[in-house]
Order: sequence, then structure tokens, then C-alpha cells
Amino acid sequence: MEKTPKLSLGPSELWNLDLTVVITTTITCILVFIIAVLAARSHSLVPKGMQNLVEMIIEFTQGIVRSNLHGKIGERFYGFAFTLFLFIFIANQLGLMFNVVTEHHEPVPALGIEAADHGGHAAEGKEEHNAYAWWKSPTADINVPIAMAFAITIVAHFLGIRKSPKKYASHYFQPFWWMFPLHIIDEIAKPMTHGMRLWANIFAGEVLIIVMLKGSVFLTGAPLLVWLGYSVFVGTIQAYVFTVLAMVYMSQKLSTDH
Repeated sequence: MEKTPKLSLGPSELWNLDLTVVITTTITCILVFIIAVLAARSHSLVPKGMQNLVEMIIEFTQGIVRSNLHGKIGERFYGFAFTLFLFIFIANQLGLMFNVVTEHHEPVPALGIEAADHGGHAAEGKEEHNAYAWWKSPTADINVPIAMAFAITIVAHFLGIRKSPKKYASHYFQPFWWMFPLHIIDEIAKPMTHGMRLWANIFAGEVLIIVMLKGSVFLTGAPLLVWLGYSVFVGTIQAYVFTVLAMVYMSQKLSTDH
């Protein structure tokens, strides 16, 4: 499949930025902001149009929060759950819209851009020709979901420590002290599985779309439309699952009994 443009920064190319991920992530943030602004500006007692859609999402995400966090504690996470769900939902669907590919016979030295494959690894054989894919779902790159999952985990641990340091520390030794290593493994595994579940579903869906587009003509008609519709459904479900797990991890650290 097509490579994505990589921008190397810092001494000895210490930092590598996937420009496609940067572009689509920025666009996703802008779309979330625009949707929120339009819904707020069209506020009325009888919701309609954009306001009606956004209010449905707000009520839906509030239900996710209330099922895990109760009372005033849960109210603090309403905005977070809404933003997280909407961001992931839009990010999951971006790769289904269209694809922007440019071909180059060599890297673009003026900007330090080199070729990287869809997974973000340096590509080989760059002396032949490089097809750069400038558009894909940000969540189809493993770095984005993993980074989000680890950020959520760090915040969850911070909230748990701030609420009750003693209870936070004691749960690592429950029900028996020798289970401490198992609790550590569990805490490490949570953000990994949290992010990889989202990435694997979106990445696999986009790979199959590319295979169908480049495959037989029998795959580019009704089968492709059916798969695109299914991908929208999968993207929505994965946004829901990611948000639910984020709230579950938060509640585990904020609950009175771990």
C-alpha cells in the first residue's frame, strides 16, 4: 500500500513526524471545534438540525459517564466524554472519504520529507518511486490510539492518587500482597489493549478498502459500498468502546473500593 510522508527533525533525525497523521489529526480537531461552535450558536428551546444531533451525542456520552461515575464526580467528565467520542468518531471516518496520493521518484529534500509505509516505518527502495498517501484516519496509525490511551491512563492514576493516596497504593496489594506484580502487569496492559483495539479495527478496515480498490473490478462496486457502510458502523462502535473503557478506567481509580 502507499507510503506516508515522514518529516525528520532534530539531530540525527531523532524525531520523525508522519505528516499525514499531523494533517488529518489537525483537521479532526478543527471539525470537532466547528461542530461544537455551530451547535452552540444555533441554540433554541426546540432543537433542530445540528443542535439536535449534538444534543443526542451529549445525552449519549452523558449516559456512558453516568453508568460508571455517579453524582458530581461524573458531571466533571461530561465534556471530556463528549469531546473524546466525537473526536474518535470523526477520526475513524476520515479514511473512508477519499484518498490523496502523490508520486515522487525521490524524497523531497527541501522539507526533509522521506517515505514511510502506512505503519510509519522507513520504506526501502526509495530510489524507484514513492507514492505518498496524504490522507487516512489518524486512528489508523498506531501511535495516535496508543498515545491517547496512555494519556487517559496517566490522568486516571493522577486522579486516584489525588483522591486518596493510601487507598490508591493499597489496592496494588489486594487481596494478597504477592499479587503486586500481577497488578503492575495489569496496569501496563490496560493502555496497550485500549489503544491497539481501536488501531487494529480502523487500520484493517482501511487496508481492505485499498485492496478492494486495487483489486478486481468485481470488488469496486456493491461489495465496496457494503464494506464502506460496515466501516462506518465499526468506526462508530470503536469510538463508543474507547470512550466506555476510558470512563471505566477513570472510575476504577476514583471509586471508593478498587
